[in-house]
Order: sequence, then structure tokens, then C-alpha cells
Amino acid sequence: MSPTLAEEGLTIPDAPAEPGEFERSLRATRESGRKLLVAYVTGGLHDEWPDVVRAVADAGADAIEIGIPFSDPVMDGPVIQEASELALRDGASPVTVLDTLRTIDAGVPLAVMTYYNLAFHMGHERFASLMYEAGVRAAILPDLPLEEVGPWASAADPAGIETVMLAAPTAPDERLPRVVARSRGFVYAVGLLGVTGERDALAESSLIIARRLKAITDKPVLVGVGVSNGEQAAEVSQVADGCVIGSALMRRVVAGEGPAGAGAFIAEVRAALDAS
Repeated sequence: MSPTLAEEGLTIPDAPAEPGEFERSLRATRESGRKLLVAYVTGGLHDEWPDVVRAVADAGADAIEIGIPFSDPVMDGPVIQEASELALRDGASPVTVLDTLRTIDAGVPLAVMTYYNLAFHMGHERFASLMYEAGVRAAILPDLPLEEVGPWASAADPAGIETVMLAAPTAPDERLPRVVARSRGFVYAVGLLGVTGERDALAESSLIIARRLKAITDKPVLVGVGVSNGEQAAEVSQVADGCVIGSALMRRVVAGEGPAGAGAFIAEVRAALDAS
């Protein structure tokens, strides 16, 4: 018989009772009748990355995920892996990315997306504090499972950092309410099994996990992984509150299209969402 969490010395602290700044912003936008669009930008990718952040915000992103590059990005597909590798070659680190964020006034809420090794290595309290000081209000740590979130959440919650939890399409019904209860900012509905990347068609699993989550929570539910263009964003947002787009955006940035190309792409997605 497997040991319980308590027997292993692990506990999952209750999430804060009230939504934080990031979640309040998304809720307000949703209540205005607008579908939510979150754009992912790899931090530290060449000198122009702050301008990419500003461009996608100006083009209609309601929030932005800033990726802090990591050498072993297990959730990311080829495009974001390449963007991370290039950023690391440019000297990007958690400290340099967060220091630069202090200078960016994007006008929309910011989240950090990275891997738990970085938070653990830096120290939970220090990492959460540096994020908050840089204007970040939410964190996505995709390789940190619900059962092990306690030490991080115990530091992040009082620091004002909302921990976004991921809900996989394979999660059993009894697990989803626990994921939702601990999640703050929004609930990240993983659209399909596998790594991030563009797909020719929206996976049916994206719609299924969105429906399952919307049936049990009023928190914003956003679908990420496999949402590649405006048509797919509009399709999934008929069920979910919106979507996260990363690989399709970063492919354009890696290809050298710069802030103008990034902004033009997000504007296309925004227009498709608004027309749906």
C-alpha cells in the first residue's frame, strides 16, 4: 500500500481565499465579454525581447507569459526549445530576465513560465520575491505536480505570486477539483498529450478538458498546447474562456520577424477571437 501524503510529510496548503491581481484582471476582462488571449514570449531572446512583449500587449494580448529559459524544458517542443537555447547563449538567466522585466511597462498582467529546478535552486522565497518586485504576479511551473506544490506555494502565496496549475486531459474526474482548488490566476487546460507546438487542427481533447473544467469552476479556464492560429483559438474559446499561444508566436520571433511580426500575428488571433 502506497504511503499517504501526510505519511510522506507532504501537504498541499489551501490556496488564498480571494483572487489575486492576475486573476482579478482576467476575470474583469472576461466579464466585459471578451475572450482571453495569453501570449507566451521567451525572456532573454536577443535584445529586442522587451519590444516583443510590448508589441503583443499592444496587439491585444490580455496577459503575457514570460518564459525563463531552462536547459531541459520537458514540456516544450522544438520551437520554444530553440528559443530557449538561443536565449541561454545570449546569457539569459532568471535574474537577468526578471531585472529586464522591471523596465517593461506592458500594461497587462505578467506571469512567469519556467521549470521547478530554477525555483528550487534559487530558493522559493527569493524567487517569488524577485518575481513580485519585477512586476510578475503569477507563476506556471509545469513540472511541479499538485502533490509536491506545498513548499513552493507556502512561499509564493504570501509573496503575492499566484500559482497556475495545469490540468491534463488524462486527469481522472476525482483529481480535477483538487487541481482547480489549488490553482490561482487561471486554470491551465492542457489541450493534448505531448509537448508544445503547432498543429494543423485543434485536438478534440482540448475541447473535452475545457468542458470538464468549466463544469466545476468559475475560475478562468484557458487552453494551451496545440492552439496554433486564430481559427483554432476561436474554436476552443467557444468552450473555454480563452487560450494560450506560444509556439506559433515564437516561431515568428525566432525566424527574425521581430516585434512587428509578433504583433501582427497576435492581432490576427485577437481579431479572430473578437469575431467569434
